[in-house]
Parts: sequence; C-alpha cells; structure tokens
Amino acid sequence: MRARSAVLKTLAAACAAAALVVGAIADVSAAPADIRKEIARRHDEAVRRLQDWIALPSIAAENRAFPDGADYMAKLARDAGFQQVTVVATDGKPGVFATLDAGAAKTVGLYFMYDVKQFDPAEWTSPPLEAHLVDKPGLGKAVVGRGAVNQKGPESAFLAALHAIRGAGKKMPVNLVMVAEGEEEIGSPHIGQLVHRPEVEAALRKCIGVFMPSAEQDRDGEVTVSLGAKGVVELELVSSGGKWGRGPAKDVHSSLKAMVDSPAWHLVKALDTLVSADGNTITIDGYPKPRPLSAEEKAMIDTAAQHRSEAQAKQQLGVPHWIDDLPWPQAQERLESQPTVNIEGLVGGYTGPGGKTILPHRAVAKIDMRLVPGMTRDAAVAALKAHLAKHGYGDIEVNVSGGYDPTTTPANARLIQAQIAVFRRAGIDPLLWPWNAGSYPGYVFTGAPLKLAAGHFGLGHGSGAHAPDEYYVIESTNPKVQGLDGAVESFVDYLYELAK
Repeated sequence: MRARSAVLKTLAAACAAAALVVGAIADVSAAPADIRKEIARRHDEAVRRLQDWIALPSIAAENRAFPDGADYMAKLARDAGFQQVTVVATDGKPGVFATLDAGAAKTVGLYFMYDVKQFDPAEWTSPPLEAHLVDKPGLGKAVVGRGAVNQKGPESAFLAALHAIRGAGKKMPVNLVMVAEGEEEIGSPHIGQLVHRPEVEAALRKCIGVFMPSAEQDRDGEVTVSLGAKGVVELELVSSGGKWGRGPAKDVHSSLKAMVDSPAWHLVKALDTLVSADGNTITIDGYPKPRPLSAEEKAMIDTAAQHRSEAQAKQQLGVPHWIDDLPWPQAQERLESQPTVNIEGLVGGYTGPGGKTILPHRAVAKIDMRLVPGMTRDAAVAALKAHLAKHGYGDIEVNVSGGYDPTTTPANARLIQAQIAVFRRAGIDPLLWPWNAGSYPGYVFTGAPLKLAAGHFGLGHGSGAHAPDEYYVIESTNPKVQGLDGAVESFVDYLYELAK
C-alpha cells in the first residue's frame, strides 16, 4: 500500500530528497562487538528464516493463507524472544499482539505487516514463492520473492537482530510492543480493532514511539527520513442497470444502444465530474482541503530538490513531463501538498481478444484517493457521496474497502532523532522529508488517543514491491549499500540508540 509499493519506493528515491553519502558505508556501530559477531554467525539461519516466510504468502485480497499467516507471524515473534504473543481476531484477518519485557527503562513499539500483494508467476523470472538467491548487477546477491522487500525482508532482519542480541548473551536494551496485521495491502480496514483493544492500547501507551522495519537505502546508498505519510481511501464506484433503474439488467447486444442507456457511459460521465478537464485537480464539491505546507516543510522540499537529479528521476519513472510542465522543485512540492483522485482500473463488459458487440449492464472503477495532512478519510468519502448524489449519480455505489487518515511526526521526536544518529554513524547524512507520497496506517499510532511518534527505519536495499521480481539484497557488492547483516546491525544499533 503503502507505504511500500514499487511506485512508492521509486518516488521515495526519485522525488523524496536523497541523502548525501559520504564515501562508502562507515564501519561504525553502537552495538557490542560480540553481537556483531553473532549476526555474522547466524547469517545463514536468517536467510533461511526469510526464505521460509516468503514461501507462505498471506494475501488478504485473495483470502489466501489465513489464519496460517497470523499463526506463523506469532511463531516468528515467539522464536525471537517475545514472552507474550497473542493472535487477535478482528472482523477481517487476524492480527498479532506481542510484548517483550526486558526490564528496560524504555519501551519501543513495532508495527509489522505479515500480508503481501497478489502476484502472477508468469510475470516473474524467478518463482515468487521459492525465494532464490539471484545475482543483481551492481548490487550483489538478492533474495527474489513476493514480500522480499515489502515487508518480510526488513522485518526478518529486525527479528534476526533480536536473535543475535539473545544469542550473544546480552540483555535487550529496550522493551518491545509489537502489533502485526494481515490487511495492510487492502488498506488496513480493521487495524483499529487490533490497536485499540484495551490491553494493546495500554501497552502502546508506554512506548516512546512506533516504527516499521524497512529498507531505506536506494541503489546509491542514499536515505531519506520521512516524517509521515499521506492517508488513502480505496474504493470501487459501481454503475449497474439494476441499481440505476435504466440500462439493461444483463448484458445485451450492442445494437440496442440506439434505445437503451449504458451503465458504462453513466460511470464515465460520473468520473468526469470528479476532476478537472486534465484530470489533475479535484473538483468534488465540498471536498476537504489540505493544510498549507509550513515554512519548515517547504525548506525540506527545496533542500531535497537541490540534491536530486531531475533527469534521473524522470528516467527511473519513465515520465517525460511533470504535471503542467512544472519545474522540479515545484513538482516535488505538488507531490507533497496535493491530494489525488486516481483511477487504478476500469472494468466493464468484454475485455478478451477481439470484439463481442455487447452493451454491458455493469461497470466498475477502482479508485484510490490520497489524503494530505489536514484531511480525513471520513470527510473525503462523505464529500464524494454527496457530490455524486448532487450531480445525478446517486445510484452509483461507493464501496469503500479500506483506508485511513494521513500521519505526521515532529522532526525532533526521539524516534526520529535516533534514526538520524544511527544513519550518521553509518556515514550517511539523511535529509528529512515531510511525508511519504505513499501511505501506511501510521495514523492509528500518531492520532488520538495514543499520539505517538511513528516512522520507518532500516538500512539495506530492495525494490519491486507489488511488482514482478521483487527483491531484497542479502550479500551486497556495492560499498554504499548494506546487505542483510548490515541491515540487522542497523536495527541493533537503533535499539541501543533508543535506549539512551
């Protein structure tokens, strides 16, 4: 979804202000030397753990591997040293709640997802569930499989950090509270039922913040620290002859279009009212307005634009022009400041080879709406429904499948400052970015009643989330990019830094 599709990772690299890398990754660590040795000793074990996890794909959209995925997530948590682990039922897929009490002074929250996106094996050059190690030119050996980087690779690296700390005979520097969900890839519709259970919320209230393990380095080793993420609403707009009361109740011969209304055209005309003629400005009546960017946020974006190649970004994205041919700094500012209404897919009638000359009785538009701070999911959906009704399209069904509000965290939060400290010790000077253009359900932590800091952290590199040949680097040949062991070590360092 979020937070973490192939497009979002490309945007993070291309548009989200890269860090300046000072030479190769520095060999500087806050972790005790015996833990670092234990990480190296357990390398093969950590790789196998990741490969075994990839072999079990929990796909919420297909109702695949449930409740097996939650049970496996619970096992991984227990194996890593969490003393209390519970599979939590929701109205959708189950979640997992786990705590690790080390008797430490500070407690840190973890957000995990155990679900992955759908895949078509025919599109992959390496079987998506076999997690083969594949040579990636310029990077080294990488594990290829669905969920490799989104999010099982980084999460496995974090679990490996816990195994290494315990294996070295060390006490955990912080206590941990984990919440793991199995519906992130469908918009986290039941995350609140997990996080706001009394016992889960009570545990999270003790935390200094919540982070999601991730692989934050791009191919050049650069890192951007995002201070939040846009919100999102995922929904379907359905036009049907039966609901409309016009058009056919079943598919009919297309010659009848001369006297029969078309639900497909009805949907197209409704969609056209949602945006401007160029499709780039939302025109939904009463739609919530984003708050303006602050001077500090504008400065972050301006600094970012000075340190990233526009030409490289266009090449990576395959985009020859930005909206309105905006200059690079203004294009990045628009990326951050503007909400979007996007058509993910249009489905109606016959889509096979050749023609079929029918008038379809039903048409569906799959929509996502990205929300920036100052907006809410509920207000956006309410405005959309009211707009359709006002313009004569009240019959069109609005089926919301998932979504949540935007999220932000102050740059001076301890959670964020600890990230910056660890990155700098690794020879990386990260730049701050107001919020990721993609989405993840961080709002459930940063919003009321918890109001915690939240973010993503982790060295390492991967790409291809939601796409074929998704990968996560295991043995890096690039001196600026960490492999699995370096990623594991970064999590150890982060936990020690948070304990200070």
